[in-house]
Amino acid sequence: MTNNKKIKIHIKNNHGRPGTFPCDLEGEKNFTITKEHFEKALENETEIKDQIEFIIDWDEDNFNSSMSNSDILLTYDFPTKNLKEIAPNLKWIHCTAAGVEHMFPFNWVYDGLKITNSSGVHAKKAGEFGLMSVLMLQNHIPKIVTNQKNKDFISTFGNPIAGKNIVLIGTGSLGSSMAKLVAPLGANIIGVNKKGKSVEGCSKTITIDKLDSVLPIADILYLALPETPETKNMIDKRRLDLLKSTCGIVNIGRQSALDYEVLCDKLENNDLAGAILDVFNPEPIDKNSRLWNIKNLIITPHVSSDDNGNYVKLTLELFVKNLKLFIKKKELTNQIDKELGY
Repeated sequence: MTNNKKIKIHIKNNHGRPGTFPCDLEGEKNFTITKEHFEKALENETEIKDQIEFIIDWDEDNFNSSMSNSDILLTYDFPTKNLKEIAPNLKWIHCTAAGVEHMFPFNWVYDGLKITNSSGVHAKKAGEFGLMSVLMLQNHIPKIVTNQKNKDFISTFGNPIAGKNIVLIGTGSLGSSMAKLVAPLGANIIGVNKKGKSVEGCSKTITIDKLDSVLPIADILYLALPETPETKNMIDKRRLDLLKSTCGIVNIGRQSALDYEVLCDKLENNDLAGAILDVFNPEPIDKNSRLWNIKNLIITPHVSSDDNGNYVKLTLELFVKNLKLFIKKKELTNQIDKELGY
């Protein structure tokens, strides 16, 4: 990069359609990066505005031709096949989401290519969703909603969350944001992560290999896991069988971590108290899916961290901070470890 050559940024938006991201038109409205968005993000960045140029495109309409001389790719997804040949100048890819499982495996990543994500940007919204969902389970809202559908007026009483055990698997920005808001209410939050690293809001943390020891005492099991080879089917039938029948489950990470078929069986048989699921594969859920009719289950359409009207703004704030580092040839934040997958 020299001063007389501008850094080219290719911004790839996706049209909303089933099976991709975003999966519908409402998502398209919330996640599309417009020229106005990008220029607003650079409004006060006089030191870098003159050093860059950008193109905004849709899907793969002009991907190959534009990427032939692009330095940076800002997007959710993209074709990885022959990327080095298609984009010989490409040095950095920023994913507009936190999860990057759609880029697996990372065998297409060549030396010198950096990948970053938007992890942490939307933690505030995710924390509030977590607080809401924990309190909904503690107050039996999934069961109350099922009773409402069946026109059954049944008194269903709850207790404060204080003293209850919440097992939090996945203590990254999304999971820990819930812990910070729920802990002041007196809940006992046990964090589970790879190294047993302490987390704000958790009364203690344990390593994943100790998970089975805490599942039997869980009043709520809260999943906020990325999709990696290690997390797939982590909560399988054997582990679901360790939970007591009064336990509720929240999943805001990825569906692959939890066996939804076994979960449905347990909800139908009253072997679990309730569940709130925010993530599915594929999305949207098929009209004929069993999930729609399972009792004591609340489905939310992958909205736990999608800050309405602010998603793009917050994403671009992070991107611009990294862009400054990129121009100064400094280390970027939120870099993906291709071995770990996050």
